[in-house]
Amino acid sequence: MGARPLTVLNLIGFPRCLPQAILVDILRGGAEKVREAGAVIVGGHTVEDDEPKFGMAVTGLVDPTRLVSTLNARPGDALILTKPLGTGILATALKGEVLTATDIADAVAGMQQLNKTAGEIMLEVGIHACTDVTGFGLLGHALELAEASRVRVEIEAAALQVYPHALEMAAIGLVPEGSYNNRQYYLPRVVNGADLPPEILDILADPQTSGGLLIAVSPEKTTELQRRLRAAGCGDYRIGTIREGHTGTLKVT
Repeated sequence: MGARPLTVLNLIGFPRCLPQAILVDILRGGAEKVREAGAVIVGGHTVEDDEPKFGMAVTGLVDPTRLVSTLNARPGDALILTKPLGTGILATALKGEVLTATDIADAVAGMQQLNKTAGEIMLEVGIHACTDVTGFGLLGHALELAEASRVRVEIEAAALQVYPHALEMAAIGLVPEGSYNNRQYYLPRVVNGADLPPEILDILADPQTSGGLLIAVSPEKTTELQRRLRAAGCGDYRIGTIREGHTGTLKVT
């Protein structure tokens, strides 16, 4: 939304049965990313739990006149996605020991990449609307944008970028439970959902960890935005267009 993070509180649940060295590694990795984001860790809370959980409560600042939301996408806008899809599917395959950590190295690198640079570039270029792609998948977050802006989102299946092995894993049914929940809730608003190949639906509904930004930008600024994203090492995938009519719906071509 164009905000700048300032302070962070760590929130941790951790079981006694795991070595504390694992917790140290988690905290170290989190601290590195907080530093990269330009914020400061000011404390935290830790409780015993049956399984490890780690999150952050963040405070920051945003200029109300530069606030970016899902409200202002306009017909004719291009839709730019800044990271590939498939992290949920790949994490499921890793847990099932079908893939190794080496197999999903590209996805891990993508999850480690902050949206900080892409967010700064979009503010400098000037865009109409934006959302991140996380637990509700591209399907849910694109429909959120469509509903808020009272438009229809059109996505090109052939333009979707996925991490290596994600389609292969989807084809053999290694998809996370969240994907089924997303499909059940959002599929009625996909106007041609019944006609789509199952693997495309799996990619669209896949819940992302540390997914990219989905940006609606005017045709006049699309090339500049893509050029600057690419130069900064971010994804610049043009995956669709904003259309008039059928408010709050999505079509896949």
